[in-house]
Amino acid sequence: MRYGSTILEQAEVLGAITEEPGRVTRTFLTPQHREAGSRIIAWMRDAGMEAAFDPLGNVVGRYAAENPDAPLVITGSHMDSVVNAGKYDGVFGILTAIACVKDLHARGKRLPYTFEVVAFGDEEGVRFGVTLIGSKALGGNFDPAFLDKKDANGISLREAIRNFGGDPDAIASLKRDPRKVAAFVESHIEQGPVLLNEGLPVGVVTSIAGGTRVRVRVTGTAGHAGTVPMPARRDALAAAAEMVLAVERHCLERADTLCGTVGKLAIPGGGAINVIPGDVEFNVDLRSGDDSRRLAALVAVEAECATIAARRGVELSWEPFFHLSAALCDTRLQARFAASVAAQGCPVRHLPSGAGHDAMEMARIAPIAMLFVRCGNGGISHNPLETMTAEDAETATSVLLHFLEHFDPASPGTH
Repeated sequence: MRYGSTILEQAEVLGAITEEPGRVTRTFLTPQHREAGSRIIAWMRDAGMEAAFDPLGNVVGRYAAENPDAPLVITGSHMDSVVNAGKYDGVFGILTAIACVKDLHARGKRLPYTFEVVAFGDEEGVRFGVTLIGSKALGGNFDPAFLDKKDANGISLREAIRNFGGDPDAIASLKRDPRKVAAFVESHIEQGPVLLNEGLPVGVVTSIAGGTRVRVRVTGTAGHAGTVPMPARRDALAAAAEMVLAVERHCLERADTLCGTVGKLAIPGGGAINVIPGDVEFNVDLRSGDDSRRLAALVAVEAECATIAARRGVELSWEPFFHLSAALCDTRLQARFAASVAAQGCPVRHLPSGAGHDAMEMARIAPIAMLFVRCGNGGISHNPLETMTAEDAETATSVLLHFLEHFDPASPGTH
């Protein structure tokens, strides 16, 4: 099999389908979504699959087993992107699976299960502010209230689905039957530097980190920058800055299991150079593959911020608004992937995922597993500098194909 170069060429084709010429931006239910999905459908059909958009705008390709009652194995990833994205996040997991089916079909080989490849329409949540929309539907976790979410132009998700040619009333029917799904597996670029730093092309994922996000507001007293003595100030920004460092310090001390980020900080109204800030808002993002550690960190960081607030004489509002539980990868499927990695002559490296993935939602209906593929450029992702090599794409595809051909849905960890 020699599909590594083809996968990179296909990723270039998809990367050119963008809402912003010169940089990759492709969001849910846009004309670019349709164009990219249509390309993927064509590639799926060429590989030997039946393929079409579903009522939510996901692309679904099926490589049917000879037995119509055979169980189902699902793979895939997302075809949407962040703003100014790289070319491989999400789409690699779709293209590598298509390559595997193309190889199987060329040899006239069917699997002991129906193999479904899904290009999820929305994972990133850029347009409507809801992440993992496509996989939530297949996993049975789609909240009908999402349909009232609106984009920046005031178009609701319900309207956008209908404009796309989909059917919002059919979303509930997209849930896959847990009794029939033997596994969900996802191949994805690592989006980090671990494999690159260790000189390894692939790794087996152990868990996908859960996350908590918090809205924080610090309220002090605005005042004149030249007349309020330093000891008398209730500076909301200085207090917030100390809180940001407290988040970083707490997570650095537990860096083997915890990540914490403040990615957004603002002074309502924009602030002024000669005014002591009276109000500051920021967000905290806490992630861990161990939910108990993440929740413990949430309590501890809030307590640290409250201590800072009391010492500085400011008020603290702490409002968690997003929780996502960690998803553990099935140990038998991990063993199966490890055997497939070893079969390609590669050392087996197990590692967690700090980023969220569609597999998290699919874990509601099936055991899950993930294969990570090495990134270049320091492991950077969600960035135009995101890169991978044809050799690594080839290795990862060979691993996935070996996994698929040796997977027994009746006993996931065995030949």
